Amino acid sequence: MIVVTSVNVNGIRAAAKKGFVEWLAATEAAVICLQEVRSEPEQLPVELRDLEGWHAVWAPSAAKGRAGVAVLSRQKPERTVIGFESAEFDNSGRYVEIDLPGLTVASLYLPSGEVGTERQEEKERFMAEFLVHLTKLRARAAAEGREVVVCGDWNIAHRPEDLKNWKANQKAAGFLPEERAWLSRVFDEAGYVDVVRSLHPDRTGPYTWWSYRGRAFDNDSGWRIDLSVCTKGLADRAVEAYVERAASHAERWSDHAPVTVVFDHRF
Repeated sequence: MIVVTSVNVNGIRAAAKKGFVEWLAATEAAVICLQEVRSEPEQLPVELRDLEGWHAVWAPSAAKGRAGVAVLSRQKPERTVIGFESAEFDNSGRYVEIDLPGLTVASLYLPSGEVGTERQEEKERFMAEFLVHLTKLRARAAAEGREVVVCGDWNIAHRPEDLKNWKANQKAAGFLPEERAWLSRVFDEAGYVDVVRSLHPDRTGPYTWWSYRGRAFDNDSGWRIDLSVCTKGLADRAVEAYVERAASHAERWSDHAPVTVVFDHRF
């Protein structure tokens, strides 16, 4: 079995002070995808700079203190790639992928957007380019006899079951009809599978992000925007998928929770 976990750490330096280091020491994951690292490698806390037992690929953003993704793997990658051949986004700290034997794992931090602003236009440009990349990535994987899993903060809730207050958010970034339609294209046209939803087709949630405002976490008023999206062959070998929701608000080290999937895949 291989365990793959993904989490938006909401600033790894802050998360390290709240419990991320302890979580990392205890996890059984073979691969961990991180988003919103918001740190240069040399700025990492000492305990995260030279991770014993892990091979780390960091992809910080050219804009200091923003975005940033990483992949940690217990096995040394055969290949690493930062970005997806995008002139606009390859230095934005939003995508990194590694090749392991028979498996490509990628960490994605899709822009969050904001309706009526340049941020939403940026998100739409990213989505357009990234769909092309996903199609090419699946084709390459098929040609090489490998599978793909793209984990991360996709910043889109696909269905009403994926957020608590969906009726009030139909005109909000993250649940816009055009964003949801794009995610449908990822599944229907590009040929990927939302693993958690495939294993839990009728469940509300499980949510992965809760605002720090109000009592969103205590009321479980969340969004399911952190997804593990993979090729069908790998999805068929997914045996378990769950969200590592903190036991209490005080025990959270990010506003997101880790999403973990267990695959019957052997290197």
